[in-house]
This record gives sequence, structure tokens and C-alpha cells, in this order.
Amino acid sequence: MIMNESVSNSRGPSPLSRGIRTIGLVIAGFFILVLGITLLVEAIPIGNDSNIALIRIEGIILDSQEIIDQIEHFTDDPTIQAIVVRIDSPGGAVVPSQEIYAALKRVRDDGGKMVVTSMGDMAASGGYYIASASNTILANPGTITGSIGVIMEITNVEKLLDKIGLESVVVKSGLHKDIGSPFLPLSEDARAILQHVMDDVHDQFIHAVAEGRKMGVDQVNPLADGRIFTGRQALAANLVDRLGTLQDAIQVAADLAGISEEPTVIEAKPRFSLQDFIRIQFREALYTITTPAMFSLKYKFSL
Repeated sequence: MIMNESVSNSRGPSPLSRGIRTIGLVIAGFFILVLGITLLVEAIPIGNDSNIALIRIEGIILDSQEIIDQIEHFTDDPTIQAIVVRIDSPGGAVVPSQEIYAALKRVRDDGGKMVVTSMGDMAASGGYYIASASNTILANPGTITGSIGVIMEITNVEKLLDKIGLESVVVKSGLHKDIGSPFLPLSEDARAILQHVMDDVHDQFIHAVAEGRKMGVDQVNPLADGRIFTGRQALAANLVDRLGTLQDAIQVAADLAGISEEPTVIEAKPRFSLQDFIRIQFREALYTITTPAMFSLKYKFSL
């Protein structure tokens, strides 16, 4: 009995085993082929002479690096003829807004590529700051934009601490080191210092818009009191160049780049992970309670 089993095994796998193995190899080969084709298609630019990059800026602007990476990537890509920036944002932190503005302005001035901004539901404050670096800005008639101004909000919880019997003890090295603390009343000196900071950042905003839009500072000043505009009002105020949708903006970019056929739109795939999600949620929560200066419109319209 043992000899027979040994002889049987020496004959190799049964036809059924060989069939299952063959099917498995075919399926694995198919998936490898599909994966290879997918990677090849993603790696090869389509429509070498008619590519337009699309970059999306959405939500509160709290970080600039990912957007700047996309800008630099598309600027260096010889198959990209123009960049369309889609903005749907109420604004956000000052420095990220300034950094993205500077990156787009470098493309416009030195990168040899046209930059067109398409405004979505909202492109206000820091969102408008960024848009003003473009060659051309398109807004929808109902877009909320403008809000050229800076805001700092300080929440004082001193009375709340008194109610629950808590006391904040401060040890500091300078008179104004605790300026803006939510545990202390804001003195007149501290208020004056913060107002001076706000005025300086506001002046930077005004000059950036004036330079980006090729307007005089005296033309921007009357529009820079924090007020908002609809897209149609912004057009009348010369804050945007025309009314139109995202598709209109893509066509404008194609025309400016000299693309005669229908352009191919290339959009970077966003890098996203659970860590990114947690970081974004934490930053947005922190944004609502902290005191740094912001280019931001803190309310939203809906129909």
C-alpha cells in the first residue's frame, strides 16, 4: 500500500491540480498585465502639445507644501502648456496664502506658462490673495470673493476660569510675551501692538493684489476694507477678468497657450492617508480657537 502511494506520487500532480495551477497563473498574469498597462498610461503624457494642468485649492488654507509641489511639478513638465487653478476656499492662514501666491507668480513671470484661476463657490480673502497672482481670473456670477483684509480673533476665558475655580499663573521673560493670551484681559498697549501687526499684513495684502492685478494701490484701497463681492460685482470692480465656469477657464487657458485642439486636462492625484485626515481635522479645529492672523472669510452663503 505504501509502495503504491509512492508510485502514484512520482507520477506528478493530477490533471485537476495542474488545471487549477494554470488558471491561477493566468489570473495572476492578467492582473500584472492590467497593472503594468495602468502604470504605463499614467506615466506617458497624453496629447503632448495640448496638456493643461488642473490644481485644486479647497477648504481652509492651512498648508502650502502640497500645492507648491504640484505647481513646481507642472511648471517643470514640458508637456504642460498652461495651469488652471480651481479655488473654492474662504481663505486661511497668512503665510501659506502668501507662499502659494509667490509660487504662482513665479510661474506667470518666469515659468513661461499661463496661469488661469477659476473661482468656485467661494474664493475669498486668502483665496483671492492667491487668485490675484494669475494671468486671468474667471468667477461664476454667484461666486463670493474679495474680503481683502486680515482678522485676528482672541477669545477671553478669564470669567469662565473664575466660575470653575481655576487660575492661570504666567511666568514670562518680557512684558508682552503673553500677548493675546485667552486667560488675560487685552490691555490697550497689547491691542495697539496687535492692530499695528494687522495693519502691516493688510498692507502686504493690498500691495500683492495691486501687483498681481496690475492695479494702483490707490485703486485697490477702496476695495480692501474686508467687504465681499459676488463674481459679477468683482468683475465690475476689476477684481476678476470675466465670468465663467471651470470649463470656460480651461478653454481660456488653452487659448492663451495657443492650443488649437481640445486640451487634455492633467490633474495630480492627491496624496491622502489617515494621518493626513487627522492632521487636517486637528488644524481646522485649532483654526477656530487660536489667535494667529488670518486671511479668511468666516461665513458662507448658500442658496
